[in-house]
Amino acid sequence: MRTGEPLPALGDVLAGLDTGLWHWDTAAGLVTVDAVAARLIGLPPEQVSLTEAQVRARLHPVDWNGITGSVQLAVIEGTLAEVRIRIMDGQDRVVRVVRSRLKPAYDRVRKAYVLTGTLHEVTEPAPGTPAGSGAVTGDRRRSREAFLLDAGRALAEARSTQEVLRVAANLSMPGFSPDGLAVFGVEGDRLTVVGHHGHEHGADNPFSMPLDTDYPAAEVVRTGRAVYLSSPEEYEARYPLTWPLAQRFGRRSWAFLPLTASGRTMGAWLAAFTHPVAFTPDERSVLTTVARMLAQALSRAGTAENERALTDGLQRSMLPRLGPQRIPGMSVAGRYVPTGGGLQVGGDWYDVIPLPSGRFALVIGDVQGHDVRAAGLMGQLRIALRAYASEGHRPDAVLSRASRFLHGISEADPAETRFATCLYVEVDPGSGVLEIARAGHPDPMIRLADATVLTRPTAGGLPLGIDPDADYPTTRLPLEPGETLLICTDGLIETGGHDLETGWQRLRGILEEHKGDQEELADALVQGVHGPSSHHTTGPLADRREDDIAVLLLCREGEGCGCGAESDTALPPVRRTMLTVAQAEPERIAVARQQLRELLHDWSSADQVDSAVLLLSEVLTNVLVHTDTDALLLAEVTGGGNGRRIRVEVTDACDDLPHVRSPGELASSGRGLLMVELLAHAWGVAPRGEGKSLWFELYETERTGSG
Repeated sequence: MRTGEPLPALGDVLAGLDTGLWHWDTAAGLVTVDAVAARLIGLPPEQVSLTEAQVRARLHPVDWNGITGSVQLAVIEGTLAEVRIRIMDGQDRVVRVVRSRLKPAYDRVRKAYVLTGTLHEVTEPAPGTPAGSGAVTGDRRRSREAFLLDAGRALAEARSTQEVLRVAANLSMPGFSPDGLAVFGVEGDRLTVVGHHGHEHGADNPFSMPLDTDYPAAEVVRTGRAVYLSSPEEYEARYPLTWPLAQRFGRRSWAFLPLTASGRTMGAWLAAFTHPVAFTPDERSVLTTVARMLAQALSRAGTAENERALTDGLQRSMLPRLGPQRIPGMSVAGRYVPTGGGLQVGGDWYDVIPLPSGRFALVIGDVQGHDVRAAGLMGQLRIALRAYASEGHRPDAVLSRASRFLHGISEADPAETRFATCLYVEVDPGSGVLEIARAGHPDPMIRLADATVLTRPTAGGLPLGIDPDADYPTTRLPLEPGETLLICTDGLIETGGHDLETGWQRLRGILEEHKGDQEELADALVQGVHGPSSHHTTGPLADRREDDIAVLLLCREGEGCGCGAESDTALPPVRRTMLTVAQAEPERIAVARQQLRELLHDWSSADQVDSAVLLLSEVLTNVLVHTDTDALLLAEVTGGGNGRRIRVEVTDACDDLPHVRSPGELASSGRGLLMVELLAHAWGVAPRGEGKSLWFELYETERTGSG
């Protein structure tokens, strides 16, 4: 071609290479093929649009399922899909084998896949032919070199063991492609199968066996040397004991190669063929090269999976699971996103702590640093804060004790002195009042019902661990219906070159413009800083993260709130009764029982009503018998429909805490708390400033019957 001449059209180039084009729109259910692609699938050589059923009828059914699976994986992984397809005639015979590379995309509006790909024929020898037994021509050698380059690229890009196995299953070796593959591993003194391809569905797995078994893969692992079996007769002669395992699959040749990484044989790879293969030096060279690349890919994937497992384990152990929260009229959403450093967990954390008073606490904090030491201190500090809060201390006392705790750890190892910022919020679900104590942490934000966003300045003290005698004043804030509280670590604010002021402005814009529910709002905040990502994965964007992120959202239900509830969904009223039973008035226990029955007059389970009355009698009696103080009863029914809850709380002025005992058969006491533990869905003892309160809860069971 002379300089300046126009390039040929793409269609002409592809046609000259005997490569066809096809386009598949799953929403329309149509597949459009050009003339070359039409010829390759057995149709007249002209462009035509076909239905999915018409195309599927011309393909091997297993390969059709492989196309759909590969497309979904390619969309998830953002890569090209590559599939091998067998073209069938009307008598269920394979007339040719083609290979397609395609770029899939997912249309979220139409909820459909759109695919465009190429199609070209793959030359494979027929069973029984002496494929590859002669001299290797230049064309064949070049095709094998191209195959090895392509295989190396695909295996290098695989990020998990399953992805490596998928790549290995789709390898089409020029001239002698196997139709059965298996990857073996070693667990202790046993040979196991990591993955396989080409065995019929439902076949038993025959590959788990002791390493000293007379089986080719076991011998390969023991010796580190490959085993080539060119015929069934050779297989049966060399391995008569295990020949029945291979006989039923109908293969004609087998190659077992060691998977070696860093000088260690980590397993074996089986390539099985339905046609005889002589395993010439050139073929053995190709198989050996593939086995080496496969071993390296499996080793990298295993290391990455171990690191991910460590990360996931640390995250699961150090962060709470925010499942359905039993918080009347409120909902909580949280996210944790690690930094892009080596260890994907750092010093940031959040927690949601139920308190003895029936309230709950939100805690968020950030230990100095992004290393294993920071992660370890974070775990210890989170446990300490939960313990102090569960004892019933007020927010200022919780942070004071936590600061003293962290300072003590730092004194034990001055070279590793660390501090931590923290924000502690005690929430009263009934009134919506927030009591906030802050230790060097960013202030919270409030999103009002009309989407106006305000920063709420709060009084605060030094970060935890600096001064063991530091004070942490408490700020009281109301959270009105329809409002959402945001608390976060500075990673959400200052990432991307932002300072505290500009970072708040960025978050303010996200909060003001968001229209979805609370979970979607949590994702939007993270994506607004780092792009598409979430707390479920670390993903490729991890390398761009500058700091850990922890974020908590608390929404009080009402019109305009971020949890989906609107004003026309009014909260059910709280049904409540209070009663004092004095030491000199034990007869009022009967009055208390009657009032509790009246409180539960429409409860769906009569057995639960009897249980609640029985437990109330036991708790009140224990106060009168084992203390010299009066008892204050507070009983509340909350919720609506079949999701209601009865909470009974009895308070006295005695500081001695009750304990569950195991009384003997003739004992006259000690069974009260045992009955509470057996019959109540939840119970506990909450220490007070003076005295204590014992509470229990029962949750209404689903109504039965047709009425």
